[in-house]
Amino acid sequence: MAILSARRRSAAISVAAVAGLAAAGVGLAVGGASAGTVSGSLYRDPSSAVVRWVAANPGDSRAAVIRDKIASQPQARWYANFNPSTIQSEVSSFIGAANAAQQIPVLSVYEITNRDCGGASAGGAPDLNQYQTWVSNFARGLGNQTVLIILETDSLALQTCLSTSELNARNQALTTATQTIKSGNPNAKVYLDGGHSTWNSANDTANRLRAAGVQYADGFFTNVSNFNPTSSEANFGRAVISALNGMGISGKRQVIDTSRNGGAAGDWCADDNTDRRIGQYPTTNTGDANIDAYLWVKPPGEADGCRYTAGSFQPDLAFSLANGAPNPPPTTAPPTTNPPTTAPPTTAPPTTAPPTTPPPAGNGCSASVAINQWNGGFTASVNVTAGSASINGWTVTIALPSGAAITGTWNAQASGTSGTVRFTNVGYNGQVGAGQTTNFGFQGNGTGQGATATCAA
Repeated sequence: MAILSARRRSAAISVAAVAGLAAAGVGLAVGGASAGTVSGSLYRDPSSAVVRWVAANPGDSRAAVIRDKIASQPQARWYANFNPSTIQSEVSSFIGAANAAQQIPVLSVYEITNRDCGGASAGGAPDLNQYQTWVSNFARGLGNQTVLIILETDSLALQTCLSTSELNARNQALTTATQTIKSGNPNAKVYLDGGHSTWNSANDTANRLRAAGVQYADGFFTNVSNFNPTSSEANFGRAVISALNGMGISGKRQVIDTSRNGGAAGDWCADDNTDRRIGQYPTTNTGDANIDAYLWVKPPGEADGCRYTAGSFQPDLAFSLANGAPNPPPTTAPPTTNPPTTAPPTTAPPTTAPPTTPPPAGNGCSASVAINQWNGGFTASVNVTAGSASINGWTVTIALPSGAAITGTWNAQASGTSGTVRFTNVGYNGQVGAGQTTNFGFQGNGTGQGATATCAA
C-alpha cells in the first residue's frame, strides 16, 4: 500500500489545462496485446487503502463512485518503511497473491536515504549501507515471474539537497539496487526516476539516468510527481530515449503515471485542487512501442502533504478525482475480495516488547507504542485497541523524548512533530470493533525509546 507519497513538484513551465481525457479501452486478459515489452493483466491490490475505505463505508454517498472508478483499478503497492527484518516476507506475500491471480504486480520502492530532500515525505533508510541491506531483503521476496518495480520516485529529478559526494553515492546505490533486484528476479522490470515533462530537460534527465545505471534497468518512469497530460509525457519520453540512444544506451522504455492527469496540470499539490481527474485507466496495452505501461503509481485519493498528511487516504480527494471522470472499461471487474477493515502493520518489529496493558473495561481505547531504534533515528509502531465496546474515531497522544522529531506518519494524521504529538485516525481505520486493534506508525530523528502513548475515543 502507499504509506508515504512523493510531493508534486512545481512545473518548470506553464501547462495548459487539459480536461475530459477519455479512458483508453483495455483488455485485461493475461497475455493481452502490448506495444511495449510487457503484456498481461495488472494486479489489483485487495487490501489497498481505497479498497479498505470502500468496504468500511458502504453507506457513504461517495462510496459508489470511488468504488467503481478507483477501487476497481490496479494500483502500485508502495514500500516506504524501513523494515529490513520483515520486508522480504511482506513482498513475498504480495507477490504470491499476484502470481496466484496470474496478474502483474506493481511495486513502488520509496526507501532511498534522504528521500524528498526532507520535504513532506522525508524519511528512508538511515544510510546507504542499510538501504542496500533493505533492498537485498526486498529482492529475495520477488519470486521469478514478471513484476514492475518503480524504483525511488524523485531520487534523480530532485537532487538539490545533495552534495557532489552524496550524489555520487546515491547514483551508485541506485545502480546497485537495480542489479540486486534483477539478480533476485531476472523477470523483474525495473524503472528509474525520469521526473516529468515540466521539470528537468530531456537531455539532463538522460544524463541523470545514465549516471544512476539505467543501462542495467528496463527504462524510466515519469509523472508520478505531477499531473501532466499523457501526450506530453510520451513526447518527453521519446526525447529522453533519443538522448539515451545518443549515449549508446538503447532499448529503454517508459512507463507513465496516469493516476491523476485527466484534468488540469500545474502546481504540485492536489490536496486543495478540484480540477484534477483520474486519467487513463491502468494497462500494459499502450499502443506505443516506447511505452511499457500506463500505471497508477500514486494511488488516487492519497494526499500530497500540503493539506493532509502525505500518503494518507482522503475520500474527499478520491471523490473529486473520480466524480465526472469516464467510467472504466467494462472488462474491469469491481472489487470482489472482502478486505480487512483495518490496515495491516507495515513497520519493523519492535526491538522491545510492547506494553501488555489490557484494554479498558468499558468504552474507550488503549494504545501501546513499540520503538525500533537505530543510530540517529527510529520507527514507531502504535497499536490502538478498543475496549469492551466498539469505537468510532480515536486520538492517540504520544509523549516523545527530548530531541526526537517526527519525519513521517502513516495510517494516521499527526498534529505536531516534537514534544507531545496528537495522532488521529484516518477515514478507513477510525472504526474499531470491541477488543479489536488497529495500527499506525511514524518515523523520526533522534531517540524514540521512552515514548509513551495514551488513547481517547
